[in-house]
Amino acid sequence: MAGRFDERFLDEIKSRLRPSDVIGKTVKLRKQGREYVGLSPFTKEKTPSFYVNDDKGQFFDFSSGKTGDLITFLQETERLSFSEAVERLAGEAGVPLPALDPRSAEQDKVRQGLSEWLELAAQWFEAELRRPAGREARAYLEKRGLPESDWARFRLGFSPAGRTALKDYLIAKGARPGELVETGLLIAPEDGGAPYDRFRDRIIFPIADGRGRVVSFGGRAMDPQARAKYLNGPETSIFHKGHQLYGLAEARKILAAAPTGEHPPLVVVEGYMDVIACQRAGVPAVAAMGTALGEEQMELLWRHHTEPTLCFDGDRAGRQAAERTMERALPLLKPGRSFRFAIVEGAKDPDEVLREQGAAALKAQLSQTTPLVEALFARERDAAPLDTPERRTALKVRLRKLAASIPDADLAGAYKEDLLSRYEQLWPTRAPVYTVGAAGRELARRRWDKERNGVSQAASTPEGRDARERLRHSARPLAAALAIAALRDPGVIDDKIEQVGARGFGDEKLDAIAHQLVSLRYETDSLDMDATLRRLQAKGLDGPTLARLEQDAGRAGVSAPFLAETGERARDLWRQAFDLLMQLESLERAVEAAARDLDRDHDSAALMTLKAERDQLRRLINSDWSHPEDPAHPVLPH
Repeated sequence: MAGRFDERFLDEIKSRLRPSDVIGKTVKLRKQGREYVGLSPFTKEKTPSFYVNDDKGQFFDFSSGKTGDLITFLQETERLSFSEAVERLAGEAGVPLPALDPRSAEQDKVRQGLSEWLELAAQWFEAELRRPAGREARAYLEKRGLPESDWARFRLGFSPAGRTALKDYLIAKGARPGELVETGLLIAPEDGGAPYDRFRDRIIFPIADGRGRVVSFGGRAMDPQARAKYLNGPETSIFHKGHQLYGLAEARKILAAAPTGEHPPLVVVEGYMDVIACQRAGVPAVAAMGTALGEEQMELLWRHHTEPTLCFDGDRAGRQAAERTMERALPLLKPGRSFRFAIVEGAKDPDEVLREQGAAALKAQLSQTTPLVEALFARERDAAPLDTPERRTALKVRLRKLAASIPDADLAGAYKEDLLSRYEQLWPTRAPVYTVGAAGRELARRRWDKERNGVSQAASTPEGRDARERLRHSARPLAAALAIAALRDPGVIDDKIEQVGARGFGDEKLDAIAHQLVSLRYETDSLDMDATLRRLQAKGLDGPTLARLEQDAGRAGVSAPFLAETGERARDLWRQAFDLLMQLESLERAVEAAARDLDRDHDSAALMTLKAERDQLRRLINSDWSHPEDPAHPVLPH
């Protein structure tokens, strides 16, 4: 059975789990420097000699001499077989088990072959840098302050200008052109012509996974007139840009080598040379291969550091990247994990600071960080003038909405309190414009309760009471429609699987279905509607429940246009509807929080603004929002 799990699969599981989290469920651990320590689970002892190191992915038990990774730990402590331990960890990590079929084994073999060609290409690029063709590239690297002694550490290389230089070399070694196209090393012309080298006349930066294995390449053009200054390899069966971070393997080494008691930052920068500059200065750094971090890259960062530092350039593109990262991070925040922000002085990047001022200056500047909540407030504060009551209220509304987008209730409350406290400090002596008396606050709460219930509390006839009871047990129509569409086409949630897992379909009555669907998608991506329903029925989704869900979805009408579509059009509309409903849910939470805070804030203006924005979004959702070209179509608030 061990052959069923290749090294790549095992590495994926380990990269998603912190040893201290898993082992900490059975061994009481406490933090000690960069490690965790506890009493040995293998021997009886009074003085702790059992250590867990997350950076190395290992445990060390000095009383018994045992050491190993998470798989070894489960085998030793629970007497599980290798396969049983892997299956247990795969379930915790949310990694689907590989299929037991010859096709899967053949695919693994193919991927292994592609990896070997990528490694051979990396060696060839390294050699070419030192040959006559790489003379200008060597001069460029030296001009950038990168000496030859560091080239091997970062496996830097050069691709000559010839159209088929790499292709000819690898084919002579036994490669087939189709294989090299699949690795991304060659480009296959659309007209059916012979494939040719993707990287030509470029300095080459190998892109490795967390274990240091080459999965793709990036290239910097030597020609200043080149159409693309930097060029990355394409998405392949081995390389998924959103799953990788450039420089991670080397950053892990620096983190692991840090002396006990030191906690170096894990810095995210923009470019290859910035990563190399930081790592040469002893700072663990990585880069996303794009302008903004994706959700999976954030999760990967948090597995190695609780508060990574984001250091984007100070230009417009860098600011936009930072803002997009903030927006993406808020729904993923949890207690104990966040981001910090750093900006190097003089609108420079880390590579320039290292060359001009040295390693000590770079480290000092990267240590001057701002927490996410402060950076978020500064962004909103500076977004528009605050010279009128309306603009000041708009800022307060935005701050409430941002806090409400955090799924964890305690953390959302802490963010709201911090953001509003910073807001009040902008005008420390400003008295409230007006206050709301007790009677007014009670009236506002009653109106809010009435809106939440969705049915007038004045209904007193038997028919009215029956209708109110049915609605109380019904799911929100659009939420029900989203769930029905996901049951019909389980793959529709794939692009939103993290959000569905955290926030469901926007109605707590559907949380169980949402969580089961997410679990099934993590287990396998081959379930159709019938198989999905069978699995869910086995977990308690009975016929009457499904019938009620269909009935609730039927009330969605034009707000669920995806139910009348098929294929990719249906999926696109589903994703748009999901985003709209998540926005509405955040607004409703913000309205509810503002209503509760009337006593403290004496500010009904913010509440009314939030309500107006929520009502506008409700009208949009209840309209035929899939046709925004209609002149009567409501405008979505920003």
